[in-house]
Amino acid sequence: MEGKVVWKEGMAFEAHLGGHLFMLDASKDVGGTGLGPSPKGLVLIALAGCTAMDVVSILKKMREPVETFEVETDAVTATEHPKKILEIVVKYKFTSSEKLCKEKVLRAVELSEDTYCGVSATLKPQVKISNEIYINGEKLEAGES
Repeated sequence: MEGKVVWKEGMAFEAHLGGHLFMLDASKDVGGTGLGPSPKGLVLIALAGCTAMDVVSILKKMREPVETFEVETDAVTATEHPKKILEIVVKYKFTSSEKLCKEKVLRAVELSEDTYCGVSATLKPQVKISNEIYINGEKLEAGES
């Protein structure tokens, strides 16, 4: 895996990753113009995408009837430099008109967070990662990894 960034102007960089091209930028309050996501924001998206792909794959193998699925992340960052990510809450949101097995959903999330997700493994133990799981809007037991 290789990636690179090329400075364009201000705080904007053109990012090249795996044949994909996108912009990175900072917010206006720190000299950017908002042409793209921030690098720290992409850490959150990397975690969400990694665990989401695992969970979908696991639940598909378990033949669970997931209709929609999204993963949200919310981070707490340090107030002083380096303003690193201290804690992330990962919210897994499932919907289905058929009944989803809560135990299988919990197990899929657990397997992703503890075994398969390389992004999660990279962030731990420096970053506290906890989760919230919802099925059709109902919150299940919160877990911490």
